[in-house]
Amino acid sequence: MLNSTRTATQKRQDLRALLEPGAAQPFPGAFTPLSARLIQEKGFPGAYISGAVISNELALPDIGLTTLSEVAARGRQIAAATDLPCLIDADTGFGEPMNVARTVQELEDAGLAGCHIEDQVNPKRCGHLDGKSMVDLETATKRIRAAADGRRDDDFLVMARTDLRATSGLDSAIDRMKALVDAGANAIFPEALADLSEFEQVCAAVDVPVLANMTEFGKSELFTRTQLAEAGVAMVIYPVTLLRAAMGAAERVLETILAEGTQASRVDEMLTRARLYELVDYEAYNRFDTSVFDFEVPTADR
Repeated sequence: MLNSTRTATQKRQDLRALLEPGAAQPFPGAFTPLSARLIQEKGFPGAYISGAVISNELALPDIGLTTLSEVAARGRQIAAATDLPCLIDADTGFGEPMNVARTVQELEDAGLAGCHIEDQVNPKRCGHLDGKSMVDLETATKRIRAAADGRRDDDFLVMARTDLRATSGLDSAIDRMKALVDAGANAIFPEALADLSEFEQVCAAVDVPVLANMTEFGKSELFTRTQLAEAGVAMVIYPVTLLRAAMGAAERVLETILAEGTQASRVDEMLTRARLYELVDYEAYNRFDTSVFDFEVPTADR
């Protein structure tokens, strides 16, 4: 009821324990606190919070327009709703190295289990679009070193993302990944790899867990967890999947209302009232205070 039953420290330890090479742990993207609750109920080991999704929910493109306070606030809401460890996208760190250190501390205070920081120039763009611009190696490593030095909980995961594959090729990207690990990165996020052999090469080249981004409509094929596990991947994210599914359903319902004058033909596709009450745990609130929940729960099909 109300909030997670696990502390932020426990969640960070949970995340560290999950990230074993070849585990390919699936982390769906939570776009709301309620979606994080659903991810937990379905048995996933963790949740991911995408910067692109936070931007898109504000009706903004993913080009670095969100602020640290907006990202930390949304991260706090989502992390509070689930016992799962949540990894959040911290974009380029929201400023220079000192700002990156503050970013990490704000995300620690928000209850997140870890974050990733990338090496694009700000304003950034989606990692699966063309025309990205990268910072130099010194700037990239300074960001990660500041993040690692700035955290107060050693279990808070600092993940380094590099987009260098798209602009300079895999070999250069791997060299940068090694430097980012030397700078203090606990895990690596190689964005927009071309095929499984590239994931295999990255996993073999670094001695920290590697993340695979399985976003729809991107540069990478949508590989299965088994394929990614065999390549050595530790964690798989599905960052925008639930948002795309939800918005697609919403668009279809709106079109139906316009075309038919009612949503009746779409009701069978919707979450029932009973299922919604189950997810928000109405009964727990009743046990706490019977005056809150003094009505009959609808049946499962309503």
